[in-house]
Amino acid sequence: MRNEIGREVRQNIFDAIDLEDVYYGGRLSDTDFLSRLFDLDALPSYDQRYPTAAGDIYQHCENNSDWEKNWVFSDARFGLLSGSDEAFLKFICEMIHPLVRTDKDQAIMLRSHFDEQLNPIGWQLFEKGKIAGRARYGARRTSEFHSQINRARTAAKTLSSNWMQTEITRINEAIDTDPALAIGTAKDLVESCCKAILDELGVAVEKTDDLPTLSKKMCRELGLLPDGISAEAKGSEIIRRTLSNLTSITKGIAELRGLYGSGHGRDGKHRGLKPRHARLAAASAIAFVDFVTETYLERTDD
Repeated sequence: MRNEIGREVRQNIFDAIDLEDVYYGGRLSDTDFLSRLFDLDALPSYDQRYPTAAGDIYQHCENNSDWEKNWVFSDARFGLLSGSDEAFLKFICEMIHPLVRTDKDQAIMLRSHFDEQLNPIGWQLFEKGKIAGRARYGARRTSEFHSQINRARTAAKTLSSNWMQTEITRINEAIDTDPALAIGTAKDLVESCCKAILDELGVAVEKTDDLPTLSKKMCRELGLLPDGISAEAKGSEIIRRTLSNLTSITKGIAELRGLYGSGHGRDGKHRGLKPRHARLAAASAIAFVDFVTETYLERTDD
């Protein structure tokens, strides 16, 4: 069992919960919540009147209510401060389970606190399914894709695009559970980026402009089209090919979305793509967004 998430990070998460004056078990009692994760009859009792943890927890939390609200954080039987990463991560994910935390705003707030501490050390919470329309979370190590998502968020912040931020969140949450949605949203993200830059540059966008048209119009304004490179420039042919491939990315994403993404009805024989394909589409979209946003900043700073 791994124990790589340090005590300081765990304590910071539990301190945040206490500062928000939130009870870890949500709408469940202590015994009901902990029974979802632990075999309470297999753990020892601290009260000699009861043979197992199930008895003393019920006595002190539900019968007498003489233990602190979030006593479990420091209880050695559960090892939340020093035990396995798996047990700790399951515990905090269970705290925001829809059945446990019925207050949606409170669940969002807690997840934000968890991510604030976990992301810098290489962990993230992700949506692994839904119950009655509410997200159910798991935990995993961050990957190169997560760093790509962060770059996309930086680009969206640079362009002051709240809509891009929404699309980035949707991609991140759907990448494993709904590849079609992630692919469709990757196309939407590129389109939103093109429109945001064109708007910043004061260039009109027509309602009939599709994604390849938008991207070509934006690349022309940023001087990123192959025909803008002089033959005398060093490596001119390589630069031309690279820029040509850049503008082809948007065409490919649009075509992929048409074949496999969200937004179109399918017949009964249709077979969707896998999360790895969605990551390819999303990574391509983010690479495009990242590069053109940096180019836009460079052009406007000159």
